[in-house]
Amino acid sequence: MGGPERPARPEREPHHPARPKGEPRFPDGPQPDPAGSHFERRIRSFQPRRSRVTSGQADALQRLWPAWGLDIDGQRVVDLAELFGNENPVVLEIGFGMGEATARMAAADPATDILAVDVHTPGQGHLLHLAEQHGLTNVRVGNGDAIILLREMLAPDSLDGLRVYFPDPWPKKRHHKRRLIQPEFLDLVATRVRPGGTVHCATDWEPYAEQMLDVLSAHPAFENTRPEGGFTPRPGFRPLTRFEGQGLEKGHVVNDLLFRRVPHHDPSCREPRHDQSPTGG
Repeated sequence: MGGPERPARPEREPHHPARPKGEPRFPDGPQPDPAGSHFERRIRSFQPRRSRVTSGQADALQRLWPAWGLDIDGQRVVDLAELFGNENPVVLEIGFGMGEATARMAAADPATDILAVDVHTPGQGHLLHLAEQHGLTNVRVGNGDAIILLREMLAPDSLDGLRVYFPDPWPKKRHHKRRLIQPEFLDLVATRVRPGGTVHCATDWEPYAEQMLDVLSAHPAFENTRPEGGFTPRPGFRPLTRFEGQGLEKGHVVNDLLFRRVPHHDPSCREPRHDQSPTGG
C-alpha cells in the first residue's frame, strides 16, 4: 500500500521580474535620483524614507507629475512664472511630509504659489492628490535635493519666502553637522529670497530651535520680525498639524522663528560655495 496521499501543492503566484536597476518606479512620475552623479555627494540633512505607495498616490504621481511635478536635476534654471503659469509670488517649502499643511496653506492663500520639495514618494503622491481634490492650482511638487534646487535651478531674488517646518533635528551631537539650518545654508538662501522676503522655521526640538535662533540672529542678511527678538507665536497662516497637536498634548514645546531678508545684503556675508556640506530636501 502506498503512503498517505500528499496534498496538492498550491499554485505559485506568477513571477514578476524585478525592475532593472535605474528604471523609474513611475515612468511618468518622479525620478529615483534626478541629479544622478552630476553633483558631488555631500553630507545630507535628510534621509530618504521608504514606505508603501498607495494606489491613489501612485495614480496621482502617474497622471499629475508631468504637469505639476519638478525633478531637481540641476541642469537648468527654472522659470517659476512658466512653472506655475502666473506671476504670483513664490514660496519654497522644504520638507512637507504628507502635504496636509501645505495643501491647507495653498487653499487659504491662492495668490501665493508654493513650490514644495521632499524626497518621500508617498507624500509627493498624497500632496498631488490633495491639490487635485481641492482644485489647488498654486502648488508644485519638487523631487530631490533642495540645495541643488536653490543653488543651480533658481534665479537670484526669485523667492518671496522659505518655509522649513519640523526638519530632522539630528539629535545626536555627532550628527549636528547634518542639520539644515546652518550659516552656509543661509548664505545660499540669502541669494534666492528677495529683500523683504521671509524665512519661517518651526521645530518641536528645543535644542535645535535654540541653534536656529542663534544662527539666524547672527546672519547679516536676516533680521528677526520680533523687535524684541526670540521666538514668534505660531502665525495664523501655519496650520496646526495632527502630528504637532499630538506632540503638544504630550507636553512638547513648538517654537516658530520668522525672519526677514534685509533690504541691503551685507557684503561681509559669504557667497555660497559649491562644496558646502549641509544640504536640504
